Amino acid sequence: MTWKKLKVQPKWDIRYPLCAGLVFVMFMMSGFISYKHVTICVDGNNIAVNTPYKTPGNILSQAGVQASETDEYEFSEDENGNTVLTVKRALPVVIDYNGAKQEIVTTKATVGEVLENLGYVGNVYKFNCDLQAAVVAGMCIGIEDVSVAMPVAAPSKTVNTNHGEMNYENRVVMEASAYLPADGNGDGITATGMVAQRGVVAVDPDVIPLGTKVYIPGYGVAVAADTGGAIRGHKIDLCMENYDEAIRFGRRNIDVYILS
Repeated sequence: MTWKKLKVQPKWDIRYPLCAGLVFVMFMMSGFISYKHVTICVDGNNIAVNTPYKTPGNILSQAGVQASETDEYEFSEDENGNTVLTVKRALPVVIDYNGAKQEIVTTKATVGEVLENLGYVGNVYKFNCDLQAAVVAGMCIGIEDVSVAMPVAAPSKTVNTNHGEMNYENRVVMEASAYLPADGNGDGITATGMVAQRGVVAVDPDVIPLGTKVYIPGYGVAVAADTGGAIRGHKIDLCMENYDEAIRFGRRNIDVYILS
């Protein structure tokens, strides 16, 4: 017969929880745990939280707010200097262009803003919705050419950039995120051999060929020189200079101008 030693549990000593409590208080007083007040504006509600987190995902999770990857969010400050985290919900809508239907998600507030983002501007189109109508989940926005038999010649397309006025071939709406030069394999070299830095973006080459120059409002002229495992379809990853800039940018839908 094999014998095993009996494990005896130590007697409960009230000194243990007292010591643990004192250590926690010392951490709080010494600044190791830093909380800040954040007001979350989402779905018409204002939710106040005290949080140790800095990233939007963790703050929303702490507050019990469900957010999808297509929602947009941004940090700002109120008149008292307190942090405000605003969440803009992405809603699914159907775009029906001359009978060809496509489902997209958008954070734009009105039909006019959605159409402008998609490039349907000018008097060559007619729509089934008022341009000032609010976007509603599941709505169908119908678009027809004014005259299919006699198409109007496309006007010259130009956009004002940080490098001056430039011609562009197309404008697309893409889901954008941000990354740092040391992300990925950590060597700071892109898929094309360029050094990762501000002005370099990662794309799906099947959507935007590598080497293409693009313009992104608020970011500037950039070159598609990198790829990523999660960058598929209409997604784009912008290289930022530092962590704080990348966090402030978050994830959002943006206009991407494909330059000529």
